[in-house]
Amino acid sequence: MPKPLLIEIASDVICPWCYIGKRRLEKALASLNGEVEVRIEWLPFQLNPDMPAGGVARADYRRAKFGSVEKGHTLDARVAQEGAGEGIAFAFDRMKRTPNTVAAHQLIDLAQKQGKGGQVVDMLFRAYFEEAQDIGDEAVLRSIADGAGVTGWPGEKEGKTVKEKEERVRDLGISGVPTFIFDKKSGLSGAYPPEQLAQAIRDAVST
Repeated sequence: MPKPLLIEIASDVICPWCYIGKRRLEKALASLNGEVEVRIEWLPFQLNPDMPAGGVARADYRRAKFGSVEKGHTLDARVAQEGAGEGIAFAFDRMKRTPNTVAAHQLIDLAQKQGKGGQVVDMLFRAYFEEAQDIGDEAVLRSIADGAGVTGWPGEKEGKTVKEKEERVRDLGISGVPTFIFDKKSGLSGAYPPEQLAQAIRDAVST
């Protein structure tokens, strides 16, 4: 009989390592061959909690964060290489804005209540990183909600609930993402290779 396991994932949809981590987790779970029955819950985490509501130009954001656009390009190249190994075609050269992700997290929250959280997270990642869309834009979020069959968006979003969830994540001492939490007992922070994630999952269900 497969062993049940809750995996909570603290993540931000503008974090490229979170996208890579999601793909690697999927490979890890596939390698377990049904040993574990996993339930995944996505936890909100904003890399930029002070981001203006309309976001900022990505070039300005990268310059402020890394000191120069050139250094940002160097880091992007490394991420793109890692992503290619996971089948992700990062479109850094076409991305114009770094968005505020509050609304995206609210959409994920609503989608999870309808059993569509993972699908929406994947669509948000793809829209931002591979299609260079502004996932802080209302029209883009509505298109994703409609595409995933999420009902009640945006009227039924719960801003207070999402804010409280993020506060609890930060209260746990989490300061970097992705962070994987296993049955609220152990955790792993970073986009580790699939085999390491698989071993962490085996360890979690054996304790």
